[in-house]
Amino acid sequence: MAACKVSVIIPVYQAQRYLRQCLDSVTGQTLKEIEIICVDDGSVDDSARILEEYAARDDRIRVISQENAGAGAARNRGLSEASGEYLSFLDADDFFEPDMLMRAYEKARISAAQIVVYGADRYRDDTGSFQKMSWSLRKNALPPYRPMDCRTFTDNVFKVFVGWAWDKLFEREFILRHGLLFQEQRTSNDLLFVFMAIVLAERIETVDEVLAHQRCQNPDSLSSTREKSWQCFYEALRALKERLEHFGRYRELEQDYVNYALHFSLWNLHTIQGEKKRELYQRLRKKWFKDLGIAGRRKSYFYDLGEYRQYVKIMRTSWRRYEKSE
Repeated sequence: MAACKVSVIIPVYQAQRYLRQCLDSVTGQTLKEIEIICVDDGSVDDSARILEEYAARDDRIRVISQENAGAGAARNRGLSEASGEYLSFLDADDFFEPDMLMRAYEKARISAAQIVVYGADRYRDDTGSFQKMSWSLRKNALPPYRPMDCRTFTDNVFKVFVGWAWDKLFEREFILRHGLLFQEQRTSNDLLFVFMAIVLAERIETVDEVLAHQRCQNPDSLSSTREKSWQCFYEALRALKERLEHFGRYRELEQDYVNYALHFSLWNLHTIQGEKKRELYQRLRKKWFKDLGIAGRRKSYFYDLGEYRQYVKIMRTSWRRYEKSE
């Protein structure tokens, strides 16, 4: 068998409805020298049977089973087993263009890139339609030359690309050398891995075409049930700060980090539902804004004055009054 060019790592949990489409789009890639590591994270639906069915007819597929530990743990398990030159971390409910890995791998090889980011869109599961997602790759914040690193971005380092892994290709040696791992928590488990890779990479490339399709309006997805793990974003932000400090990059990126922490905190507050929204609001007011370095900053420190005004309103407003004003 030819040397493995890309290790594709797919955590699988209760994915029977979408798994065949995902696997078909991966096994049908025009880049053939790949290994496909599927980590069944304790599924109790038909996912395990589907995985074994595909593995029986494609020897590039390897199925690993583990007790349910979450997508972060499953990705780390797959990473520990990977042998490819590059790594692709995909989600079992998404699907991909046939030339996605070939395009990303060729771009990486030509420029010796440690990360390649490519375009993505959203597929609405309820209507069968596609929606543009241009904000996932902010081209106007990129320099005119390639490859690049985060110091050449013209926007907040943590907002040029999104902190998810499935629209990116990573050089395995680079990841291992820096000891990068996914957080083993229910949601926001890829933020730390992705943003630290972007901060540490010396050569980043892009493919300016839509190659990945993220399924949305899936009621069973983690992103649709974040009230069950509403605190995970905060844990991810705290871990990111700690790792930036470990690598000596926090002071350089502190303003970008603080502004992103405010942005991500507000996004989580505005998109969560149910009783946990009140608890999150209280935690932000009383402790988390301070922990994340947001509290006590001057207005001029913030890039987005609208977000700054939201922060001030939260700090000055009780939950009861805030809830009524929403």
